[in-house]
Amino acid sequence: MPIAKADYIEGLAKGLSVLEAFDTERQRLNATLAAQRTGITRASARRHLLTLAELGYLETDGSHYWLSARVLRFAGSYMATSRLPRALQPTLNRLAVQTQASFSAVVLDGDECVIVARSAGVAEPVRHLAYGLHLGARLPAHATSTGQVLLANLPESDFNDWLKDRVLARITPQTAVGMAAFQSIIAQVRAQDHALSRDAHELGIHALAVPLRNMQGRTLAALNVVSTPEQLTEAAVQRKWLPLLLEAARELRPLL
Repeated sequence: MPIAKADYIEGLAKGLSVLEAFDTERQRLNATLAAQRTGITRASARRHLLTLAELGYLETDGSHYWLSARVLRFAGSYMATSRLPRALQPTLNRLAVQTQASFSAVVLDGDECVIVARSAGVAEPVRHLAYGLHLGARLPAHATSTGQVLLANLPESDFNDWLKDRVLARITPQTAVGMAAFQSIIAQVRAQDHALSRDAHELGIHALAVPLRNMQGRTLAALNVVSTPEQLTEAAVQRKWLPLLLEAARELRPLL
């Protein structure tokens, strides 16, 4: 819901946009790059960089800036106070111990999905992932099983708004980037209520996801298992993995 213009603090919005300009592609920024990435002037970007460094959220060598550990205060506060990760963690850990596989819970944030809970206590069953699956990792929604499940569960008007004028990045040769092909994928996910992504985000990595809904039927997150093609065969998905995820989603529903 939009707020009144008089209540909108433009300086705060600009400062947050500067923090969000740092990512895996650009880990270090100067004023010129920050301005390009945020759409503000170079002078404004410089002042925001200097202020954020003064407050301890950025480190600098006098020319370039990079995120400091202090920004983790926000993530730590979210993990400590948000009900969703705390409700999901025991189930994720149980599934991992039971299967020796890796499980994650993910929410949608714009054009990305964010890992808010991950199974712990079990060695990673797949090879090291180039993009990582750590807490807080941001993954492209269109190229991941969880992202496709979350997009498929948006109201149709919201999904159409999400898709409007969007260019889907090709991450691997298997990533669907054409509008017709991607809409077909989402329609299929919506119909079957789960998504199976094969090599779309990283070659050699397959993932199966289902929606996590509360008692009112609202989809709050997606639950997935990530593994190898040998483990996530079509037969294994239908016989083992999909029933496992669906049962976990049913168990979690009263807690969400």
